[in-house]
Amino acid sequence: MASLYTYLLICNATLLLLLHRCSGLSLDTVRDFLTREEDTIVFSIIERAEYPLNLPSYDVPAYFAGSRHDASFAELFVRESEAVQAKAGRYQNQEEIPFFPFRVPFALSPPYNFTSVKLYPAAAFVNVNDEIWSIYFNQFLSLLAKNGDDGNYAATAASDLVCLQALSKRINYGRYVAEVKFRGDQQNYITSIRNKDKDALMKLLSSESQEDVVKRRVQKKAMVFGQNVTSDGPVETGDSKSSQASFKADPSLVYKLYDQWVIPLTKQVEVEYLLHRLD
Repeated sequence: MASLYTYLLICNATLLLLLHRCSGLSLDTVRDFLTREEDTIVFSIIERAEYPLNLPSYDVPAYFAGSRHDASFAELFVRESEAVQAKAGRYQNQEEIPFFPFRVPFALSPPYNFTSVKLYPAAAFVNVNDEIWSIYFNQFLSLLAKNGDDGNYAATAASDLVCLQALSKRINYGRYVAEVKFRGDQQNYITSIRNKDKDALMKLLSSESQEDVVKRRVQKKAMVFGQNVTSDGPVETGDSKSSQASFKADPSLVYKLYDQWVIPLTKQVEVEYLLHRLD
């Protein structure tokens, strides 16, 4: 019995090694992707900060109550935008996860086989889009946008959508992070997964020094990207402790976004993915 178990482990390891070589997935490629996503997130935050809160975008109109459109303008905008993008094939790629998957129609675009990186099928469903939605609208947005109403509701909702999609893609990419880390240290991960030990998995996945590098880097990017540039070059803005008015978006808020939400949610995705990795 022991020899059979050993044989199965060897077969499994061999298969995973072949998948790894074919997929092109490595810790370096994963980190490169996450670093590029930082730019997308910072730019999307700067764009949303251009508009005030525009609270009517998030209120459910009284005339919608009880109807199938019982949602705010921002939610309807996201739903309809996702439906159009789904028809264009956006969600054929596993890296993209819609916020309203039950409303996503079939794609009309030419099919494409995204085979460069494969997730483990039984764990690929893991995502935290509901948490991202709640945090963005209930906690983060009021910190980012100034009070006020300029009537640009469509532009505001479009900016919200870009922010949400960028955050979703980055955070749910934790599935790929977990996959590559699992392949690199199967013995320790398999033990923790079989024991359903979330704390042990979190310890294996975490690196405080690397997380600190990421948080300081995105804060610096917000400072650099958020400067006012003239024909003579960037306007001096001082350090990150200067007034928020010195930047298009507060760099300390970008740091907080990663510290309190992006990194913890990413690790939550990684743990949940690994708990299903042997299903």
